[in-house]
Amino acid sequence: MDWDLYDAALFDLDGVLTPTADVHMHAWRQMFTDYFEAHDVQPPYTDDDYFAFVDGKPRYDGVRSALASRGVVLPEGDPSDAPGTPTVCGLGNTKNAVFSSILATEGVEPYPGSVQLLDALLERGTAVAVVSSSRNAPAVLAAAGLADRFTVVVDGEVARATGLAGKPSPATYEHAAQAVGASVERSVVVEDAVSGVAAGRAGGFGLVVGVDRGAGVQTLLDAGADIVVQDLAELVTR
Repeated sequence: MDWDLYDAALFDLDGVLTPTADVHMHAWRQMFTDYFEAHDVQPPYTDDDYFAFVDGKPRYDGVRSALASRGVVLPEGDPSDAPGTPTVCGLGNTKNAVFSSILATEGVEPYPGSVQLLDALLERGTAVAVVSSSRNAPAVLAAAGLADRFTVVVDGEVARATGLAGKPSPATYEHAAQAVGASVERSVVVEDAVSGVAAGRAGGFGLVVGVDRGAGVQTLLDAGADIVVQDLAELVTR
C-alpha cells in the first residue's frame, strides 16, 4: 500500500471502523423477522438478505429492497412515522429504534486494526472522512471514541439535507472528497458493503478497498474493489 499516491481516505463506518454492522444486522433481523411472521411473508428473513438487499444502503431503501424481494409493497409513509407503522418509513424507524436500544445498552468498541490505520494516516497527514448511509453515524462515532478524529462526516442526514443520492451512487463519497480538499483520483474508498464498493467504482476513485466482514472476497471484487483485506491494519505501511 503506497499512501504517497493518495491524499485522502474515505471510510464507511459500520463494519469498517466499528463492528456496529453486527448491531445493524441484529436490528434488521429482529424487525423483519417480527414483520414477516406477523404477516406470513415467505421465505423467512436471513442474514443473506442483509448482505443482498440492505447492507450499505440508506435505511428506507433497504426496507423497500428487502420487501420487494418477497413481492411485498407497502405505502412509503413519512419519516415521522412512529415505529410499528405499516409503511416503509415505519418499518425503517422500527429498525432504528431497535438499533439505538442495542447501542445504548451494549456500546461499541472500534476495530483495533482500524484505529491503527487511523493513527498511521494522522501521522502521515492524510485527510480522512466518514461516509455512511446511516443517520446514526455521529452517535456511533461518539460511542466508539472516534468523533474527534473526523471533521467531515457525510451521513444519511447530510445526504438527505443536501439532496445527495445514497450508495451505490458515488455522490456521498464525491461530496466527502470535495469537503476534505482531495480529488476523487487521489482518494481511497474503504468499504465492506457491496453497494459502497460499487459507489467507489462508479465514482472513479483512485483506489477502492473492500473489507471482508462477511460479504465475501469475490463478491467485493466483483462489485468493483481493487483489493480486499480482512483487517485495516493490512493497509498500514510498514
